[in-house]
Amino acid sequence: MQFYIMEKLNFPVFDFSFKSKENKPYIFDPIRKKWVILYPEEWVRQHCIQYLLKIKKFPLGLIQVEKKLNVNHTEKRYDLVVFNRNQSIYLLVECKAPAVNLTQKAFDQIARYNTELKSDYLMLTNGLKHFFCQMDYKKEQFLFLTDLPPFVQSE
Repeated sequence: MQFYIMEKLNFPVFDFSFKSKENKPYIFDPIRKKWVILYPEEWVRQHCIQYLLKIKKFPLGLIQVEKKLNVNHTEKRYDLVVFNRNQSIYLLVECKAPAVNLTQKAFDQIARYNTELKSDYLMLTNGLKHFFCQMDYKKEQFLFLTDLPPFVQSE
């Protein structure tokens, strides 16, 4: 369906399901199992989901989309979380629209969320640029990576 052209992102090409309803474009989210309005940030989120599923081989059942969390007594929403099999958090992902520059402010946002979530890895993306880091909690620092490690089948 070619009714709505979104910007080409710096991800592999993936197949998506689209529909139009009341003159609005929708994309099917395989995690939430529902149609969602195709905003630019959603376009990035859906690419990220496919990247995690198809390229990094994370099981669909370990990925969660847009859930609430409390940060400093304020309700926030994270974009994506991937759990370890023991229910600890392996990866926290913050998605921005392609037009949004990935500034220190965006990085501070994901770091703030991670003070509550304690993820092993972080990914910040606007679909064009991606930043990956591993958390070193002992040294209280971020170790920047060129990519995320693939999913490891562990118990």
